[in-house]
Amino acid sequence: MYKHILVPIAPDHNPQTGEAMEIAQSLLADGGKITAITVIEPIPGYVATYIPEGMAEQQREDMVAQLKADLGGVKNADAHLVTGHPGTVIVDYSNEHGIDCIVIASHKPELQDFFLGSTAARVVRHARCAVHVIR
Repeated sequence: MYKHILVPIAPDHNPQTGEAMEIAQSLLADGGKITAITVIEPIPGYVATYIPEGMAEQQREDMVAQLKADLGGVKNADAHLVTGHPGTVIVDYSNEHGIDCIVIASHKPELQDFFLGSTAARVVRHARCAVHVIR
């Protein structure tokens, strides 16, 4: 059983989100904690100038609200929205916050994943803790 589990949730909240939360709860030790994060890529400067004022902040607030809704009635759970490259941010977050297991959903690999690597594959390769991948 794990004391602190990280559940990365894609911004589109794919159908595996509920399954990931159920698995995280089943792997959680008594008194443990689940942290759900959504990672969004930074908006390039040349695009940011065309976004109406306040829209980006409103979108972030909406994403945090959806992330908290994904947690439902899970006890001892936090939700965070982080900006950066998903594969890197998930690994860095796990290292900096004492995560001992990551429960991450993955899609069926496509051709470009073999050249570039999916987020889940990057997390599996670089995480210092256990990683549970859901397909």
